[in-house]
Amino acid sequence: MAVLVTGGTGYIGSHTCVEFIQKGQELVILDNLCNSKAEVVDHIETLTGIRPRFYKADLLDIDAVKKVFDENDIDTVIHFAGLKAVGESVAKPLEYYTNNIVGTLNLLSEMRKHNCFNLIFSSSATVYGKPKTVPIKEDFELTTTNPYGTTKLYIEQILKDLCVSDNRFSVVLLRYFNPIGAHESGLLGDNPNGIPNNLMPYVTRVAKGILPHLNVFGNDYDTPDGTGVRDYIHVLDLASGHYAALKALSERGVHIYNLGTGNGYSVLDIINAFERVNDVKIPYQIAERRPGDIAECYADASKAEFELGWKAIRSLDDMCASAWNFEKNL
Repeated sequence: MAVLVTGGTGYIGSHTCVEFIQKGQELVILDNLCNSKAEVVDHIETLTGIRPRFYKADLLDIDAVKKVFDENDIDTVIHFAGLKAVGESVAKPLEYYTNNIVGTLNLLSEMRKHNCFNLIFSSSATVYGKPKTVPIKEDFELTTTNPYGTTKLYIEQILKDLCVSDNRFSVVLLRYFNPIGAHESGLLGDNPNGIPNNLMPYVTRVAKGILPHLNVFGNDYDTPDGTGVRDYIHVLDLASGHYAALKALSERGVHIYNLGTGNGYSVLDIINAFERVNDVKIPYQIAERRPGDIAECYADASKAEFELGWKAIRSLDDMCASAWNFEKNL
């Protein structure tokens, strides 16, 4: 029996693939490569000694999805695939709703037809919108401030409704916060196509001289230094969280977990830590706030620790050092 990883050549997906293969799982990867590169499969093979079966395919292509299920004995799906930039989603809402929601519906349809009822879904802290308090617990009110977050929230509701209608399904919703860092080998990391939408790959490209400076979007938030505060988690800790989530699939229904560190760091905290750890300057300038952004967001991840035995263990210094090591190896 194999695990299908949609978006498996992407940033979080690729690290999760390595984690699962090293734990003895057979994997199949589906990815359209819109924001990743095919050579990631080579790097996964280098790190694990095993080459997962790879399909260059899009979830919007129902025939391509059917082919993957027809040709493999898939027992569990880890669903990463989707567009994921907050700012871009505000500018292109139709593209985000079509890609993320219709793609998921196609995937679920084929899962049911092929008697595959286990799903780990890559959700997001954006489903909490602008929280009234922090840290954020799983039972907080759900609301969103941008179309990207709304697609995650809608998909969560679709999965809840599916589990009510069909008790064969077991679903884990992983609401994770802000992954940064890279594999210690330097072979895997956050390497988006085009101009990065996320903070750390932008920082590393500025450090390398590819981009002239970092834009800090807003310095007038109600935070200690005025810049946005987020819960940054090492991508390897996030990958191990997905493996830990397999435990919850043994019980039918929907299971929800935050994956974060419980610590909030501002944009300026990240810049300062990166400069200190890597001995490199990051020129930056203050820009206008981005639509859809909020002041602060960090997790209470105690439920995942209590029920799954999972806890983030890597430091902010580890995140900054590994991200720069990856960028230098590109």
